[in-house]
Amino acid sequence: MNRFERDTSVVALGDGRYGVHIDRGWFIVRGPNGGYVAALMLRALEEAVGDPSRTPRALTVHFTSPPAEGPAEVHTVRERVGRTVTTATARLSQGGKLRALAVAAFGSSRGGPSFEPLSMPEVLPPERAEPLPEPLHVIPMRERYESRLAFGALGGRAAEAVTGGWLRLREAPAAVDAPLVAAYTDAWPPAVFTRLDPGQLLGGVPTVDLTVHFRAPWPATLDPSEFSLVVFRTRMAKDGFLEEDGEVWARDGTLLAQSRQLAVIA
Repeated sequence: MNRFERDTSVVALGDGRYGVHIDRGWFIVRGPNGGYVAALMLRALEEAVGDPSRTPRALTVHFTSPPAEGPAEVHTVRERVGRTVTTATARLSQGGKLRALAVAAFGSSRGGPSFEPLSMPEVLPPERAEPLPEPLHVIPMRERYESRLAFGALGGRAAEAVTGGWLRLREAPAAVDAPLVAAYTDAWPPAVFTRLDPGQLLGGVPTVDLTVHFRAPWPATLDPSEFSLVVFRTRMAKDGFLEEDGEVWARDGTLLAQSRQLAVIA
């Protein structure tokens, strides 16, 4: 296992409960990155569903309070097992407090008509893209990823809050799986940083809720050492909250996931 796989691993405790360890290497400003927490909870949900033919289709996580470094527990429930879709929930608890609440849908392929009007943006390849600028203060999670900016310079006064680039783990995983892609949806500096100076947001942009729609079968038949392209945009910031929409693309143009989150402007 590489570090990501080890730090998102779960240990079955019985009755749908799983032991996990929150690792400080994935912290941002006030606690662990939301994408890391989502990946960890999805690992537990995958184990609870226990059906490889039903892959993750949707995951929504509400973050109620920042977990601390150390042991925690994920309690899962298979709420309903239907003909083609399984719905399951998970609660991440630590120190007697609820830290995150998740709902997920797992489903087998249904066939039927399809259309794909989305296409991956045309950008410089990762070999020619510049690394992301160093953050103003230490962010341990940034050390876990190799990130190369494709568009949307940070810290500017752009007319539109859009940013993105190439992203991969510094240690190649065994496979590109759904928990890794869930982590990618929250592993890039917020798009709002293209319109505001990050120095104005030293408290970060904590996630309230994150929804990920997985659009590829898992595990994806991709080179696990390859970069993925991530794209994020924010259209509105108001009353101290903003939304951010995201896309995760494989280098070959396969759309791996779409995401949306609500975040606090701290």
